[in-house]
Amino acid sequence: MEAYFMGIDTGTQGVRIGISDTRGKLIFEKEQKWETEFPKVGWAEQNPLNWWEAVNGIFEQIAHTLDSEIRQNIRACCVCATSTTAIPVDQEGRPLMNAMMWMDARSRKEMQEINDTGHPVLDYCGKETSFEWMIPKALWIKRHRKDIYDVCYRIVDQLDWMNYQLCGEWSSSICNTTCKWNYVSSMGGYQRDFFEQIGFEDYEEKLTMRVDKIGDPVGTIRPELSEKYGFSREMQIVQGGIDAHMAMFGLDVLKPGKLGVIMGTSFVHLCLSDEKPDMKGIWGPYDGAVLDNMWLLEGGQISASGLVNWFRHNFHIPEKDGNPYGNLLGIPDEIPIGADGVTVLDFFQGNRTPYKDAMAKGVIFGLNIKHTWKHIYRAVLESVSYGTQNIIRNFEEQGYPVESITACGGVTKDRRWLQMISDVTGKPIIVNENIQAGVLGCCVVAASKGRFYDDFQSAAAHMIKPKFIVEPDMQNHEEYQPYFHKYLELYESLKNLMHQ
Repeated sequence: MEAYFMGIDTGTQGVRIGISDTRGKLIFEKEQKWETEFPKVGWAEQNPLNWWEAVNGIFEQIAHTLDSEIRQNIRACCVCATSTTAIPVDQEGRPLMNAMMWMDARSRKEMQEINDTGHPVLDYCGKETSFEWMIPKALWIKRHRKDIYDVCYRIVDQLDWMNYQLCGEWSSSICNTTCKWNYVSSMGGYQRDFFEQIGFEDYEEKLTMRVDKIGDPVGTIRPELSEKYGFSREMQIVQGGIDAHMAMFGLDVLKPGKLGVIMGTSFVHLCLSDEKPDMKGIWGPYDGAVLDNMWLLEGGQISASGLVNWFRHNFHIPEKDGNPYGNLLGIPDEIPIGADGVTVLDFFQGNRTPYKDAMAKGVIFGLNIKHTWKHIYRAVLESVSYGTQNIIRNFEEQGYPVESITACGGVTKDRRWLQMISDVTGKPIIVNENIQAGVLGCCVVAASKGRFYDDFQSAAAHMIKPKFIVEPDMQNHEEYQPYFHKYLELYESLKNLMHQ
C-alpha cells in the first residue's frame, strides 16, 4: 500500500501545504495567505490564530479532495516555519499577544547588549546575535511587557506553536535553537552563565527545554483533528526546522560542496561542512543544526529579486500579457556585460554577508547622458549576481570549496538571470522539478528515519529530481571579473560615507 507524507511550510506571507508520495510527487498542494501588521516603525506582527485558521482551511480542502484511503495513509507530517517569530502563550497554548515576526526590529538594544558580552556561545553564531533571533525578543518582552511576561507559560517560536496545535506537545527544534536561540550542542546546550549575564536567568521557566533533532517524533496528531479531517490516528508529527534550512532537504544539498540558494525577495545561501571552519563573514558555523556531526554555514543577501520589484515600480514598467516582469525579461540581452560602465551596489537594505553591515547603502554608480533605464536594470541584475559571487568567494578563500549551486524560488523562473548568476560565479546551477523546496523538504524529513526511508540522504535521493542544469559560460565568467572587482572596490571606497 502506498505511503504519503505531509509538509507544512509556514512562511511570512502565508502557509503552503503539500502531500507527497514516496517518490516525491506532490499529489496535493495548496497555499493560503495572511496579513502582517506594522503598528510602529520597525515592528512587525501577526496574529497566530490566523495561521491556524489558514491551516484548517487547507485541511478542509484535503478532506474534500483526497479519498479516505490516501488520508489514512499519510504516515507523518513535518512543519517548517519562519524564525524567530516569538509568541508568549498561556498553559493551553493561547497567544497572549501578537507574534513578534522574525523581521521585527524592536529588540535592537537587547541584541547589542548580548553582543557586547563577547560570551563564547557567540563563537557558534558568527560572533554576534541578531534582533531577528529569540533571545533578544524574549528579553524585550521581559523588559517592556512585564504584564505578559510574568503570567506567560512559555515564549515559543512559530514552529513550536504549530506543532503544539497539531499534536499537543511542546518541543523545540535543534535547528531553531542552534541557529536562533544560542543553543550549542557541543557545549552541552544552553549555557546558564550566558543567560545570567544578560539578565535572562529564568530562561528555563520561559523557554521550551525539550530540544528534538530534525525528523524526531514530537507526538501524534490530535484525535479531534484525525476525526474531523479523516487522518490516521497514528500519523506522527515529526520535528522540522527553519523554513530556509528545511529547504536543504528539498534541494538535496546534504553533502559538503553543494550550495543551496533560496532565490526570492532575498537570497539565502546554505551549505554543510563535516569540519568546524573558523570563518568570518558568515552566520554560523552551527553545530548539528541540520544533520548530526555536520556544521551549517549560512550566507545571505537582503535585497535580491526585491530590487527587481523596486525597479519595476519606480521606473513604471508596465505588465506584459499579465506578467508583471514580461517587459523586463529580454532587457539584459540588449546591454553588454558590465552595463557600459554602470555599477549597482545591492545593499538597499544593508548587507547581510559577508560584510554584516546594516549601514551599507544601495548605490547606482557610473551614469552618463547616454545611459538608459535598461543599463540600470542590467546593472541591478549584475549586482545581485556579484553579491552571490562575493559570498561564494568568502567561503572559498577561507577553505570551503563550492562545487555547484542548487536553487529554488521565484528567480529560477528567469533563465536569463540564472545564466548570468552561473556565468558570474562560474558555478553550475541545478534547478529541481519542484521548486517548492520548503514543502518538499518537510516531506523528505517526514519520510525518513524508518517511516519509509532509513535516512535523509536516501529519502532525498529518491524524492528530489533535477529538472535542468545551467552551465556557466567561462568566457563570460572571465569578462565579468573586472566588473566584480569594481563592485568590491566601490563598497570599500564608499563604506565610510555610508556610515555617516
